[in-house]
Amino acid sequence: MPKTKALAAASSTKKPSPARKRTKPAVRSASAVSRRLRQIEDKRSAILGAALGLFSRFGLHGTSIDQVAARADVSKSNLLYYFANKEELYVSVLRDLLELWLEPLRGFSAEQDPREAIGSYIRRKLVISRDRPDASRLFCLEMIQGAPLLRDELDRELRTLVERKSEVIRSWIDAGKLAPVDPHHLIFALWAITQHYADFGVQVQALTGHTLEDAAFFEQTVENVQRIVLQGIAPR
Repeated sequence: MPKTKALAAASSTKKPSPARKRTKPAVRSASAVSRRLRQIEDKRSAILGAALGLFSRFGLHGTSIDQVAARADVSKSNLLYYFANKEELYVSVLRDLLELWLEPLRGFSAEQDPREAIGSYIRRKLVISRDRPDASRLFCLEMIQGAPLLRDELDRELRTLVERKSEVIRSWIDAGKLAPVDPHHLIFALWAITQHYADFGVQVQALTGHTLEDAAFFEQTVENVQRIVLQGIAPR
C-alpha cells in the first residue's frame, strides 16, 4: 500500500464516530443546564428568604434593596437580575406565603371525615406558625395595611379556593357530620386561632413561659385547639 494511503487509513481509524462526537457535548450540555437551573433556584430562594426576614420586621418601606442583597450575600445588581424592583420582590414573597398557607386547605374533600380533616388542618397550620412565624407576621402586616399589593391575589385565587372549600364544609353539614355553622366563619376562626401563636408569639411566651418550639407545649396547643374547635362544631 502506498505510504500516503496507509497514513490516511490509519488516521481514519482513530477518528471518533459522528455519533460519539454528538453524544458527549449533549450530555455535558444537559448537565450544565440542570446545574445552572439549580443555582438560579437556590439564589432566588436565598433572596426571598432574606427579604422575608427583613420585610416581616421592618415592612416594605423600612427595608432597602441593599439590605436584602447584603443579607442574601448577593450583589445588588445580581438581586435586580431576579427581581426588577423592591415592590416586585415584596409581592413575590407574599405570593409564596399565600401558597404556603393555602396548601393545607386544598386538601379538604367531601369524602373525608370532617373531624380528621379539620384536626389535621389545625396541626398543619400550627406547624407553619411554629416554623414560619415571620411569614405569618408579614402576611398579617399586609392585611392590616389593606393588602395594597396583594388585593388582586385575594380577590382571585384566595376567594376561589375558599368558595370551593366552603362547599365541602356545607356538604359535611348537609350530611349531618357537622353542626350548622357558616363555612366562612369557621375558616376565619381556624386562621385566627392557629396564626395567633405566630403573630402574638411574644404574648404567648410572656403568659405561658413557652413557645411552639417547645415540643410538649406544641402538642398541648394542638390538642387543645383541636378540642375547642371540634367540640364546637360537633353535630348536636
